[in-house]
Amino acid sequence: MEKHNFYRTDLVDEIDEMVQHRTDPEKNKLKEEDGIQFGESRTGRVILTSVKVDAKGAERIGKKEGTYLTLTMPTLHAGDLEGMAELSDALVEQLGKMLKELRMLKNGKILLIGLGNRDVTPDAVGPLTMDRLRNIVPDYYSDEGSEVFVYAPGVTIQTGLETSDFVNAVAKEIKPDLLIIIDALAARDSSRLCRTIQLTDTGIHPGSGVGNSRKEISKEVFGIPVIAIGIPTVVDGPVLIADAIDSMFGYIASKIDEQDSPSSRLSVSPWLHNENKDADRSKLLPIFGDWASWPHEDRIQLFEEVLTNRELSTFVSPKEIDSWVTLYADTLSDSLAQWISNVKN
Repeated sequence: MEKHNFYRTDLVDEIDEMVQHRTDPEKNKLKEEDGIQFGESRTGRVILTSVKVDAKGAERIGKKEGTYLTLTMPTLHAGDLEGMAELSDALVEQLGKMLKELRMLKNGKILLIGLGNRDVTPDAVGPLTMDRLRNIVPDYYSDEGSEVFVYAPGVTIQTGLETSDFVNAVAKEIKPDLLIIIDALAARDSSRLCRTIQLTDTGIHPGSGVGNSRKEISKEVFGIPVIAIGIPTVVDGPVLIADAIDSMFGYIASKIDEQDSPSSRLSVSPWLHNENKDADRSKLLPIFGDWASWPHEDRIQLFEEVLTNRELSTFVSPKEIDSWVTLYADTLSDSLAQWISNVKN
């Protein structure tokens, strides 16, 4: 099968160059290569991945030169308020570190933009965050004018105009010292959905993860620092299918390993089991053939090749997406309000 890069993702640590360096030896190798500085640490339940890309690295991995920070909490769920609070604290801390050199912000202007379509739930994180941030604008308004501005420009299908043109017009009028963009992202790993925050100083191409890339919003275009904060809320449909099949293979392999175990005969239901990730999958070959031994990435590529140019091509979001989007709108607005308070005071 000819290799193609079908993966559509906005997360820098999901591109092939990063995925291929998941093991400890490969991570160490990545740290030693020119063009990319890779680091990983953990605080509590939050995993912080730092990727710094220079001009040589940008050419190699196809991502813009700059800093990418990814905050991930694999155990997070939609009702986990303690986990969201921990993620919020980490975001405030990393945003402070990324922008610590911008001394003018104490008395400068900050423009916050929420990208997305508020009528489409997985895409509504940006606009809903702006709705909540409007409450803090009066705190930074005086006779000399406001120091904090919030705006949700909608999407091209609603307005007929490029989002970047809207933002550019507002920026020209306000003349901010910093632009912060909030947007929903696409992931290539279903386990990342709504459990990750990406923070970068490279700006953003709205819609790029779902194949609908619009004009770039970045420092190069606007002439001021641009920070993009994104939440992955959708995953490519074929990726979800491949993840489900991988789970099914793991389940069947575990059941085969358990069938001669005395404990399996005590099970209340034949469907109840503890999945053994180390189960011998070679036993699946007589049932499913060589396909059971394919790498996960090859199965994803097969589904992408079959479905990409057909009506079955789609993006999928979690069933609790309403709760997730509301939770992130609250969390991001609280985090940004706290960071702005830290900067101004």
